[in-house]
Amino acid sequence: MEFDEYVAVRGQQLVRLGYVLSGDRYRAEDLAQTALMHTYQHWRRVRRMDDPHAYVRRVLVNAHVSAARRSSSREAPLVMAESAHSEPDPALAVAEHDAMWRALAELSPRERTVLVLRYYEDLDHASIAAVLGIKDSTARATVSRALAALRAAHDPAIVKGASDDHDRP
Repeated sequence: MEFDEYVAVRGQQLVRLGYVLSGDRYRAEDLAQTALMHTYQHWRRVRRMDDPHAYVRRVLVNAHVSAARRSSSREAPLVMAESAHSEPDPALAVAEHDAMWRALAELSPRERTVLVLRYYEDLDHASIAAVLGIKDSTARATVSRALAALRAAHDPAIVKGASDDHDRP
């Protein structure tokens, strides 16, 4: 596959991944562009790989993590909710969507990244560990902590009642 063909087939998917990681459309485009620029420089080697997309995805994730580390201030991008679900009260769906984006924005870059790789890219823990260059157990633990943080942000009563659940017979 030539580089132009790869970009035509996978380019928008990379932008979507960047959006889910960063929560910002413009950053997503920058992340995808950075990943594609790096990949283009090494395309002859990359296209011979078993899964070139896994390599490009890793470059994009690394660019996101590096940018988050370099950031001197924690920016919280304003994300407008776009609900595609038809529900009895659309305002509730928008509020839920907004609350989830806010909770995701509060996670550390690593926690957000592992959740995106796990639930958006549908990678298993071993694949997440390979993408991030961490141990499998670290990936599992980070996913678990990030989900706990999301649950706590979504319903603070969960945290209060968490110890109660262990005491029940």
